[in-house]
Amino acid sequence: MPRLRGILWDNDGVLVDTENLFYQANQRLFAEHDVDLTHQHFFDWFLLENLGAWHILQARGYSDHTIAELRDQRNHYYADLLQSTSELLIPAVKPAIESVSDHMRMGIVTSSRRDHFDQIHTRLREQGHDLLPHFDFVVTESDYQESKPAPDPYLLGLQRINLDPAECIVIEDSPRGLRAALAAGLRCIVIRNPFCEEYDFPGAFAVLNSHDELSDYLSKLIDGDAAY
Repeated sequence: MPRLRGILWDNDGVLVDTENLFYQANQRLFAEHDVDLTHQHFFDWFLLENLGAWHILQARGYSDHTIAELRDQRNHYYADLLQSTSELLIPAVKPAIESVSDHMRMGIVTSSRRDHFDQIHTRLREQGHDLLPHFDFVVTESDYQESKPAPDPYLLGLQRINLDPAECIVIEDSPRGLRAALAAGLRCIVIRNPFCEEYDFPGAFAVLNSHDELSDYLSKLIDGDAAY
């Protein structure tokens, strides 16, 4: 088995604590149109599949133009939440990244819009947590055709990292991210987020219950103490 040489990191829910903010933005938008977006809906339509809740409005006769305008409004709500949140970093992430960055080639592969990604990481720098120098590249929504769970994001990540799939591992937090990694022929470590506490994550290389387990697990992989 080739040794581990590269890590492809998801962003939202893995590097930064933004999944619930995105849920809140969607919940606000859809409540304005009499749709009660529950945690289960968010899991089913956003984290398991890549639907959003727009199909509910389409079934009510909303036009594509109107839905595009509402999507923009949701994005505005989300940007406001990103700007007003005092702490975006998941505390255990920074030491985990620092513990492996000297040993690994690393990139970020996200379904986030580039403007949201840039806003998030500008806020992190303002908060004293600049993560981006540890990464060789960033892949965002505008860089590929089909989003997760399609393999496109991670296939592009593999091109950018220039390693064999057997030499890389993905770190994700959602079922659709896991499916995207598997479809690209990559092993995937999943860190549970609060929306996915009961999900089994079939096919995952490992499932961690919290970010607090990440540093030790990655160290074991690099040292060969955990099977890769």
